[in-house]
Amino acid sequence: MKYSPSKENYLKAIFHLQQDDSVVSTNALARQLNTSAASVTDMLKKLKTQKLLQYQPYRGVRLTAEGKKVALQIIRKHRLWEYFLVEKLAFGWEEVHEIAEELEHISSTKLIDRLDHFLGNPRTDPHGDPIPDAQGSMPLVQQTSLIDLPVRKQAAVISVSNQSTAMLDLLKHHHIGIGTKLAVNRRFEFDQTLEISIPNRPVFTISELLAANLFVAYDTTTTA
Repeated sequence: MKYSPSKENYLKAIFHLQQDDSVVSTNALARQLNTSAASVTDMLKKLKTQKLLQYQPYRGVRLTAEGKKVALQIIRKHRLWEYFLVEKLAFGWEEVHEIAEELEHISSTKLIDRLDHFLGNPRTDPHGDPIPDAQGSMPLVQQTSLIDLPVRKQAAVISVSNQSTAMLDLLKHHHIGIGTKLAVNRRFEFDQTLEISIPNRPVFTISELLAANLFVAYDTTTTA
């Protein structure tokens, strides 16, 4: 069944908010979508009628199995389009989110399946987020916050949780992207600033806030 872009945006937003809390409040959803609580309530009633979510006033909302399935397909399309834009059209990773927001509402399943095949069935998007497959299964990605990376262990950046333009611009300034190999040389006790080294580049420092948004994978036997 085809749903309006507005309904798809609601389902996707609820799915993301449910990752932190199994029941999503209308106020949290209103903040996420930058709209009024009254508008949220009106849309939730419509989605409940279509059996896409469970909703009771003042008790929050959660997706039904069908609602989760639809949300995962929207996320699949969004992340495949981001991958296409970066890998095939040479967009910067900080440029693609808004474009993918528009492309994710294309409803052709055949197009998305062919896009997936054309791209080589990627498992993650340019920001390191897992891409659901055609059945809605999300790949499991083992990752560690940069904050928790042992000192002098070499690791590779595999995902970025904050994908705002400001955040991605900052990472670009530091020459950090998906796949970048780095190590934490030192943590400064005063403000938890991290000293970072990247092969063939000068040592530099990053804030605790920046580190908290970076996730890495590393070999527990490797020392930088």
